[in-house]
Amino acid sequence: MESKTYIKNLKISPKKLRFLLPSIKKTSPFEALDRLKYTPKKGARVFYQSIKSAINNAKNTLKADESLLKFKLLTVEEGQKLKRFKPGSRGTPKTIMRRFSHIKIVLEAPTDTSKKVHKLPLVRKKTYGAKSKS
Repeated sequence: MESKTYIKNLKISPKKLRFLLPSIKKTSPFEALDRLKYTPKKGARVFYQSIKSAINNAKNTLKADESLLKFKLLTVEEGQKLKRFKPGSRGTPKTIMRRFSHIKIVLEAPTDTSKKVHKLPLVRKKTYGAKSKS
């Protein structure tokens, strides 16, 4: 079972968020929150809020314990760009790209495989009145 969270139009460039991805992907979401809380970057604060939101979504939809959740997918995608211009030399405009990003988080809860379906043994019906061959 999985829970999807998609956070759009964050005012931070994807490059700054992707810098933090490798260290977060390896851990569980619960451990990632502890790590991000003490990371001194703006991207860490954004990831902290989005992962916390994803955990709360998963708890409500999957009814799963937060310590059992795992990352199935964690990506940072590029959003829209705002193009601004700044005056350059000889009156030429220099472009400034203000980039936005999207975060996609898919959390996975382990399925309970300990419950096995027990099949009842086959019971042969007794036939009354039928003669047996002897």
